[in-house]
Parts: sequence; C-alpha cells; structure tokens
Amino acid sequence: MLSEQSSLLQEDKLKLTNAISDISHQLKTPLTSMTVMADLLSDPELHVEKRTEFTRKITVQLERIGWLVSSLLKFSKIDAGTIHFKKDQVQVCKLVRKSLEPMLIPMDIKEQRVLIDGEDSTTFAGDLNWTTEAIINILKNCVEHTPAGGEIQISFAENTLFTEIIITDNGKGIPKSELPYIFKRFYKGKNASEDSVGIGLALAQSIVTGQNGTIDVKSEVGKGTQFQIKFYKQVI
Repeated sequence: MLSEQSSLLQEDKLKLTNAISDISHQLKTPLTSMTVMADLLSDPELHVEKRTEFTRKITVQLERIGWLVSSLLKFSKIDAGTIHFKKDQVQVCKLVRKSLEPMLIPMDIKEQRVLIDGEDSTTFAGDLNWTTEAIINILKNCVEHTPAGGEIQISFAENTLFTEIIITDNGKGIPKSELPYIFKRFYKGKNASEDSVGIGLALAQSIVTGQNGTIDVKSEVGKGTQFQIKFYKQVI
C-alpha cells in the first residue's frame, strides 16, 4: 500500500511539473510580445497609428492571458475534485440559448447561420452554468473553423437512457490523424488559429465527463465536424 501510494504521489508530481511547464509555455509568448510593444510605446516619436495598434494588441493579449488563467483555475478545481456539479433539471433549450449568447456577434460577423432542432421538454440532470461553459467552448471551435456564410446545427433529444446534444458545423473538418488528440490539453491542430491555446475542448470534456456524460467527435476534412454529447440518466 505504501509503495502504491508513493507511486501515485510521484505521478501527481509529474503531472504538476508538466502542467507548470505547459502554463509557462502558454504565458511566455504573449508576455514577450507585450514587453516588446511596451518598449516601443515608450518612444515619444512613435506614430499615433502605431501607438493605437500596439495598445489594441496589448489589450488583446491581456484578455487572452485572463481567459487562460481563468480556464486553468477551472481545470485545477475539477482535477482536485473541489467542484460539486449541481444535479438540477436543466432544460436543454435554455442551455442552448444561454450558450449561444456570447457567440452571436462572432457568428454575425462571419454571417453564419445557426439551426436549432429539439423539443422544449428535453432535460437532463446537471449543472446549467458549468455545462454552458462546455457548450460555449465547443461552439467557439465550430465558429472558428467554419467559413463565412457557413452553418452550425444544434439538435437535442431525450430517451430513457440519456439526453443527447449534437452540434454540427460544415467547416474545414479535422484530419483523421488529429481526432484522438483534440481533447488533450494544449493540443493545437494544423488548422488552429494563432490565438488558440488548445484548452477549450479539453475543458469541455472535463465538464461533461464530470456530470456522468460522454463527448465524441466525428469529422471529415472539407465537410465539417460533429460533436455528440450524451448525459446518462444512470451512472455508467
């Protein structure tokens, strides 16, 4: 027992070391970029246009760091088991509306359509706020990888075994070789944007699995991607 406990502690130390290394790597790039731009801003002869541009870029990087730190704190709470997900009866239609709210402007800018199909009576036992966080991260991925004028479909249904939510886009798709890794923390695929830190889908999976759920993905390059979420009514 002591040997096994020692082995587990060693694994925890390794995970912590790797996590700190990942966080350091993710923060290094924006911090370096902001340091350079701050130095340039100190030049009194810098043109107004450049000053405005650098100020905007620093603001973007600060927002990125804030989001990263917030996500990592959520991860640490989930990993430590300090988060107790609620078991409320959540209306899926309300969950979808709440998740779509922060995505409406990005979708409007790209002139993307969203189609919703499901019964208002569809529910599952879970945590509305945390599940909204998961769905938002999936929608972000769909919006990012779907071209202007594209379409995102959200359907949901309930049966005696589980409640299912399916989110489908007609975007770039994910290469078959990358599919096993997309839920891995800090993993960035070939089609990921420069601003991506590869943490959104990993966080979504942690939230879903923490509520007796599963999340699977199907994708075909050039045709789109489908995320299938299931919340089971009994422990699986």
